[in-house]
Amino acid sequence: MKQNIIYFVADQLRADALGHLGNTAAHTPNLDGLANEGVSFSQAFCQNPVCVPSRCSFLSGLYPHTLGHRTMHFLQNEEEPNLLRTMKENGYEVIWCGRNDVIPADRDKSDYCDDYFSGVKLANTKIVSCSSTSNARIQTDNSNSEDFYSFYVGETPNGQGSAMDDQIIAYAMRYLDLKSKKKKDKPFFLYISLGFPHPPYGCSRPFYGLTDRNALNAKRPDLRFTQGKPSMLHSIHSRQNLINWDELQWNELRATYLDMVAQLDAQFGKLKTKLIETGLDEQTTIFAFSDHGDYTGDYGIAEKVQNCFDDPVCNIPLIIRPAKSLNFRPRITPALIELTDLCATVADITGISLNYTHFGKSLRPVLEGCDNHREEIHCEGGRIHGEEQCMEKGHGPESHYWPRLSAQASEGPEHTKALMLRNSRYKYVKRLYEDDEFYDLETDPMELKNLIHDSRYFNLIHEFERKALDFLLSTTDYVPNRKDRR
Repeated sequence: MKQNIIYFVADQLRADALGHLGNTAAHTPNLDGLANEGVSFSQAFCQNPVCVPSRCSFLSGLYPHTLGHRTMHFLQNEEEPNLLRTMKENGYEVIWCGRNDVIPADRDKSDYCDDYFSGVKLANTKIVSCSSTSNARIQTDNSNSEDFYSFYVGETPNGQGSAMDDQIIAYAMRYLDLKSKKKKDKPFFLYISLGFPHPPYGCSRPFYGLTDRNALNAKRPDLRFTQGKPSMLHSIHSRQNLINWDELQWNELRATYLDMVAQLDAQFGKLKTKLIETGLDEQTTIFAFSDHGDYTGDYGIAEKVQNCFDDPVCNIPLIIRPAKSLNFRPRITPALIELTDLCATVADITGISLNYTHFGKSLRPVLEGCDNHREEIHCEGGRIHGEEQCMEKGHGPESHYWPRLSAQASEGPEHTKALMLRNSRYKYVKRLYEDDEFYDLETDPMELKNLIHDSRYFNLIHEFERKALDFLLSTTDYVPNRKDRR
């Protein structure tokens, strides 16, 4: 019997928010338990640090730039490869539960899945329900507050803000119950795409307050104490204007984020328990990961950014717990991997073919024990001058996203193209309209000092420049697997 596949996808979960990846304040027993059963990738990276480009990439195995997915409003067209459709075409029952951010909302999804449940109603999305709570510090009529652009909510009453994820998990669990009672042996691909821990930073008890506010890992220093960081970070930092926040306020925001992660972990725990109860667990390979990370106060910045590549926003958790029939060695691996590798991995372990050019590398050798996979990983974002369609205009100061989106609408260097290459020690960022970046992660793990003009590193920097050129030359486009009549 073919194995089943589950994608459990968080939104905006940074790798260092999990206990087994070094966060001593985290409450993540279920995801940590999954890591003990399988393989956790401590050096996994998304290919763009915002939702749509990242999801278009990890569901195709292509890089965001390959087909122009560099904005939140250009989604996949009908001809683009998509793993959900591929799995359905290869005999899998595909169930899509949760947020979209990959297929245009007005397109029929029946080509991609057998059943689609969004879980989204206006009243139960987190940004709406949290903004309307009486005790929230993020209010739609409170844009003059010094806290307004922090995305901080704190405690929300009666589960407000998590209703969408609750419904998604409940739907997935009902499906597993029904599937276990069917005699048909058609395998399933269950794609679960949740909203937590995406800001606003807020949740209800018993999760709110669970994290010890005095036991948090160190925060990256304020942007004022860095050297050579890109203009986009400086622009957001200035517009969010959280310069007067003290450590108690930042710790409250950061701990609330971890409270949200604890709630996400509990949701996964419910799903895992249901898998065991239905007898489907041993036949199922589970992928638990996130589309991108979050700054969560690092550098004095809340939320995320579209064309900066500090580890908090692009180093994401990835845990793969293979089905019992597969050979694997449980551990935490330091292998450098990309989310582009997921499609190739699913194809490898299920025996299906991806009948198009893609750029992923199967992780099966890593699952089996090899800790060498890629020499470097890549992440990218931004636009060229004049691309108004990429600016995401229409958000005024009354929007919590205004600090970032107003910078994106500028014709300065802030929101312009950049490409990051990272190996186990060094990180290089090529920027189109401003200084590049180079960091020695061994001596500067918080990425505080840009060494791009340090002559001691010029030879290394030139080597990264060459690799960037090779990367772009080999991934700039792909030729579809068809012949048109001339």
